[in-house]
Amino acid sequence: MDAEQDTRSTAAVGGLRSAVVVNPVKVTDLDELRETVDAALTAAGWPEPLWFETTAEDPGRGQTEEAVKAGVDVVFACGGDGTVMSCVSGLVGTDVALAVLPQGTGNLLAANLGLSTDLAAGLEVAVERGRRQLDVGEVEDNYFTVMAGMGFDAQMLDATSETTKARIGWPAYVVGAARHLRDRPMKVSIRIDDRPVLRRRARSVLVANVGRLQGGVTLLTDAEPDDGWLDVAVLTPRTLRHWLAMGWALARRRGSVPRMEVFRARKVEITSNRAQPRELDGDLISPGRRLVAEIRPRALWLCVPQPEETPDLAVDASAAGERGEELVEEARP
Repeated sequence: MDAEQDTRSTAAVGGLRSAVVVNPVKVTDLDELRETVDAALTAAGWPEPLWFETTAEDPGRGQTEEAVKAGVDVVFACGGDGTVMSCVSGLVGTDVALAVLPQGTGNLLAANLGLSTDLAAGLEVAVERGRRQLDVGEVEDNYFTVMAGMGFDAQMLDATSETTKARIGWPAYVVGAARHLRDRPMKVSIRIDDRPVLRRRARSVLVANVGRLQGGVTLLTDAEPDDGWLDVAVLTPRTLRHWLAMGWALARRRGSVPRMEVFRARKVEITSNRAQPRELDGDLISPGRRLVAEIRPRALWLCVPQPEETPDLAVDASAAGERGEELVEEARP
């Protein structure tokens, strides 16, 4: 028996109970999706999953909590960043694992897992039972796995239309970003744990649990998802030349990034001189003058391509995708 067959056979022994929390707005054909997921999990030896649809009033947290009460072992978050974030909030502190079936165009957590919009890979990653216990960040009783932000990053999200995202994918954010490159900076005070307050004229302050952005760009090379720390990036570009220099440094990933300071914190309090757009894991929350984020160490079990201890959650993602395609093909009548 080869390694691939052994992985599949081990995963199929004693299938896990699961639930799918799906945002129907993000899915082109819900019936087809349900048929594919049910068939693939059945082929892997798992019971048929429970299905819950999100609503405008409850984008996923309540449905996830209901699934946990029903005794499932895995919750599949099927939607965009908002769906994933809501599912995370319902799973923090439980032993139930989160698996991502990306359907939206943002999918920050899926990007860090190397899954992109690959449904088959998301299924295979769960079936193979690779697990990591991740830190999460907490903001106002909501949780994030990737990053929270205040300022330019949230402005960019707000300026990017759903229509453009659906048409061209993640490059749509570049279009949204271009509209705000020349906006005036915000005056912020930043308290890192119990240290003295820092004062900056910043365009954006990002609080990260992992470091990868859309398009495979790594913003924070030292950010690890289970080290008990949040990485805080303060971006202070003032001119178009500053933005270009920053972008070039991020693309090359050599040495320090100009106009970006990085700190580490267990708790960070950011206060602006005026209300600012804010976001958690690529999903906008209500604007405000303050953003307070605190680490919750190892509070979430996440299905990953490989369980080994490595900063990169996406290790072996492409191979898992290939195995996932085989699983889906096997399950088709």
